[in-house]
Amino acid sequence: MTFDQFTNFVVAHPLLWAGLAVSLAALGVNEWVLAGGAGGNRRPVSASEAVRLMNNHDAIVVDTRSESDYRKNHILNAIHIPAGQIEERAGEISKDKSRAIICYCGTGNQATQAAAKLRKLGYDDVHALRGGISSWESEGLPLTAK
Repeated sequence: MTFDQFTNFVVAHPLLWAGLAVSLAALGVNEWVLAGGAGGNRRPVSASEAVRLMNNHDAIVVDTRSESDYRKNHILNAIHIPAGQIEERAGEISKDKSRAIICYCGTGNQATQAAAKLRKLGYDDVHALRGGISSWESEGLPLTAK
């Protein structure tokens, strides 16, 4: 394809190129949010990293799933705060905003957003569990229904 053919294609298909631009922008924003946005470079942690944070840093675990999912099973001692309520109920997590916090959901998407919201509220050490409770289960780590 020559440069002239490429230019003609771009001019003939403005909606296609606009869609590509929007898709790339959305991908960039998603990557930025996954990295912690303005709150620093925070990538989701693996299940083994989460266990290390829980054991070595007394991390608080926050389950952001629905009430029914939480009742089926959850990580031991997890605080249940649905993702949609995270900003209003953040004070229930910890008064100490420097304490390590791990958010999780079913697959990792809602937890990443919840972690970003907590960082915006001033919590310094907030992580999302990569892959959510599904990754926790696949690692053979314990869950409880109590």
